[in-house]
Amino acid sequence: MPRYWVIAPVESKPADLFDKVWQFDLANGLISIGWQDLGDVSHMNRDELIQAVASNYPDKPQQTKCLITNMLWSFYHEIRPGDFAIARRGRKILAAVGEVIETSVYTPGRNSAHGHRGFLKVRWQEQPRDKTFPTVVFPMHTLAELSREQFDSFLGGSGLPADTSVAAEPLEDPNAFVLEKYLEDFVVSNFDMIFKGQLKIYEDAEGNDGQQYATDIGPIDILAVEQGSRSFVVIELKKGRPSDQVVGQTLRYMGWVKKNLCSNGQGVKGLVICRDPDPKLSYALEMTSGIDVRYYSVSFKLRESP
Repeated sequence: MPRYWVIAPVESKPADLFDKVWQFDLANGLISIGWQDLGDVSHMNRDELIQAVASNYPDKPQQTKCLITNMLWSFYHEIRPGDFAIARRGRKILAAVGEVIETSVYTPGRNSAHGHRGFLKVRWQEQPRDKTFPTVVFPMHTLAELSREQFDSFLGGSGLPADTSVAAEPLEDPNAFVLEKYLEDFVVSNFDMIFKGQLKIYEDAEGNDGQQYATDIGPIDILAVEQGSRSFVVIELKKGRPSDQVVGQTLRYMGWVKKNLCSNGQGVKGLVICRDPDPKLSYALEMTSGIDVRYYSVSFKLRESP
């Protein structure tokens, strides 16, 4: 079963550097990552990689060191032939989409435009190319994993070969999926009013806020902190997805937060927001501690005068 990834070839600014690096990658069927000051980490086991990152970046916050470790581990050990990758330019532009055809290698000096030494062979498709989205859609970290649903939404029916090994999870309610893409922005914009000051949107040491908070297993819809207990709260909008999928994804994100962000005994809770009561969701949550559910309603009226 393929996995899906988004990778930044290099920082989007300055534009001329991005163009030089990306044109090389595109012409040679490659994509690369940096952290060349760590040397060849491609053959390290996970404990060795953790130590190398900690030794080279002693002043970075712990969550940053965890993210670097996870990204390098994914690049060298988890991305496999048959996976699909999006190359992004900044956080709003899909530069290209391709299929991974060889495992990554450590090759110093391959591209003189930058010092990157980790390279991955990718068969880039002709379309889509340079697809611009109206808002930020991609996580800010160099490398992140996407769900099949997220990946397909970025392509927008542009003809990615079907995954014949397993069918993508269907949307139980496509209308809810569309509506809740806008609901997320509404919730974030009115966060204090909705949660009455009990929750606060998380902001990490590097200034990244909790909306679409990037992790190496995909972006969390909203990551918040409970004011009283200081517990993290993973908030996921159901977006028309099957109950098993949204509960499983919430649990995975909760596990990631516990491992990478919690300190000094902090807890992690989950909150699923959906439109209508769902018996399947209720049954799943009966057997899962730490996840709550809230329901929203929308009122729309037309009047003859303002």
